[in-house]
Amino acid sequence: MSLSSEKIIAEKLLQAGAVKLSVDKPFTWASGWLSPIYCDNRKVLSYPFIRDFIKSEMCDVIFELYPDAELLAGVATAGIPWGAMAADQLKLPYIYVRPKPKEHGLGNQIEGVFQKGQKVVVIEDLISTGKSSLEVVEVLKREGLDVIGMVSIFNYGFQKAVDAFAAANVPYKSLTNYTALIELAKSNGTIPEAAEETLHSWRDNPAVWGK
Repeated sequence: MSLSSEKIIAEKLLQAGAVKLSVDKPFTWASGWLSPIYCDNRKVLSYPFIRDFIKSEMCDVIFELYPDAELLAGVATAGIPWGAMAADQLKLPYIYVRPKPKEHGLGNQIEGVFQKGQKVVVIEDLISTGKSSLEVVEVLKREGLDVIGMVSIFNYGFQKAVDAFAAANVPYKSLTNYTALIELAKSNGTIPEAAEETLHSWRDNPAVWGK
């Protein structure tokens, strides 16, 4: 995707209120990190036209980069609807992966029907450090599936994630990312130009930023 495409997706996320920027009053992540950005792509599901646009862009990326895909796998929970919509449009089989095996019933961690050796593309809503995304990849690999890549809506662009995906030998593509979002926010006046350096410094070292 071109940078302009990444900015268009970023603009859609801002329109839906899925991404919020606040340098002066940072958000606190579950990890305890302070952050000037909060991304919740589930909000997009409430806006049919934005939802449809992002779904179509995701399908274009899957079709272009992973034409051999035989199966899509959504990551619970936020990746489940996007994976299901993309699988429906591309007419591919679909499964989804829980963070841990179900504690009752059949105890499944992977829901749906699949065969060993199938080429699968994992669908995420966003990539931060890459840890939880790659845990899903390992679950799929243990079941004999061939993970050929991952597609997400948003990516923070942390070096930690870049290194983790490289080490796992898993290619990935995000529809938009932190850099495109900041450039767009600066150009349209969502953030003052003076805040740009602060926003980039957070991405460089998020664990200690603001402390």
